[in-house]
Amino acid sequence: MTAWADIYQFIGDDGTPHFSDQPTDVRFRLLLRADNAERSQLADRTYLAKSGSTATTQRFEAEISAAALANRIDANLLHAVIQTESSYNPKALSPKGAKGLMQLMPATARRYGVSDPFDAIQNVQAGALHLRELLDFFSGDTELALAAYNAGTAAVLAHGRRIPPFAETIRYVPTVLRSYDFLNRKHRRAQPY
Repeated sequence: MTAWADIYQFIGDDGTPHFSDQPTDVRFRLLLRADNAERSQLADRTYLAKSGSTATTQRFEAEISAAALANRIDANLLHAVIQTESSYNPKALSPKGAKGLMQLMPATARRYGVSDPFDAIQNVQAGALHLRELLDFFSGDTELALAAYNAGTAAVLAHGRRIPPFAETIRYVPTVLRSYDFLNRKHRRAQPY
């Protein structure tokens, strides 16, 4: 079943484009209306293509690959989280205080010994370790691990080991999974037969 939604966009201060079907920032402007299925489908492909094919993503490939290997996580999953969290901006700072590529909260950064959350190597290593621990805690359930990455483990537990009914988390989990699925399909197409 295919779902259609209006697509909104804004360009960040660093020039990074941001797309959403549910704008959460006053800077978002309507890019495509859902009533034109062909244009909406094109916008979706354009958005997904940006989540793994630019020079920006390759800039951090070594750090992401090393962290993925060290923490037994698919590198494409780390790429999907980073795309969703910061659009590969190592200097990203959220209104809630999350920092860097994987948007580490200050307490999470301290927990993993991060001295500079804007340092790509420290940030990705700590974010990957945190995600690995969440995957282990939730017995490999990627959806719950991602929900906990976004909303906190306590929130997932308080809601009966389900994705908490927070608007941001409800959008976050499928966004990461959609990007992850796209990257996996792209990777499979690139493999020689």
